[in-house]
Amino acid sequence: MCQTIPVANTSSKETVEVRERSWPEVHALDELRLLTEFLTFLRITAVNKVAGLDRSKAVATPWPTSPKMSMLGVIQHLTAVERWWISNVGGGSDLPTLYWDDDEPDTDFKIPEDATPASVIAAYEAEWARSDAALAGMRPSDKAKLKFRDQDRTVRWILTHLIQETARHVGHLDVLREFADGQRGE
Repeated sequence: MCQTIPVANTSSKETVEVRERSWPEVHALDELRLLTEFLTFLRITAVNKVAGLDRSKAVATPWPTSPKMSMLGVIQHLTAVERWWISNVGGGSDLPTLYWDDDEPDTDFKIPEDATPASVIAAYEAEWARSDAALAGMRPSDKAKLKFRDQDRTVRWILTHLIQETARHVGHLDVLREFADGQRGE
């Protein structure tokens, strides 16, 4: 089952504000906390890459070799990845897969006409809350509730995978932001 998160009918110029972020605790002894803090740092970095952009810049696809890759498309993809790995695989939920169509690849990068930067970011942030709730009470060594491709995964593996996936896409967002308005860096 697939789901697209409905968005409010808002102005195409609706933007998002920069979010405060902080580095994970340097002396953290709790591995799950450390992993989730690194993931949160990257989540906020991804959101901040979109901050201040209007819809036209946030949906621009400047790479001819990747015609579906836009800033909002990357954020939608990250939203779908979080739901799949943390809530469904890790937590055993039966939530619908987001933005997916078996007959059309990369549908998670397709932006609905009524989506704005603010609505796409709101959906991403809502998924963070769902992910964090799913992780509550788990340990890094716990087995995921759902096998993926007939293999067991641990919560540690899932979080490490999400950290690398989000970090990789933050790199894409960094370049896409530079294409959009010349802004570089963190």
